[in-house]
Amino acid sequence: MKNKAQSCGTSGAVYGLGFIGAAVYFISHATGFWMGVIGFLKAIVWPAFLVYEAFSKLLETV
Repeated sequence: MKNKAQSCGTSGAVYGLGFIGAAVYFISHATGFWMGVIGFLKAIVWPAFLVYEAFSKLLETV
């Protein structure tokens, strides 16, 4: 019996579009080269920022 792993490319596409949008946003707001590098690194981990802010707002209301 062969194990076949199926995956959906939708989540990868959403992350990719989010990465591009975040990179454009963070780099366009950078004031120098190193701030642009930091902006690029932030664009890689933007979902972590999103989840952290969502949970912090959710816990404020509880």
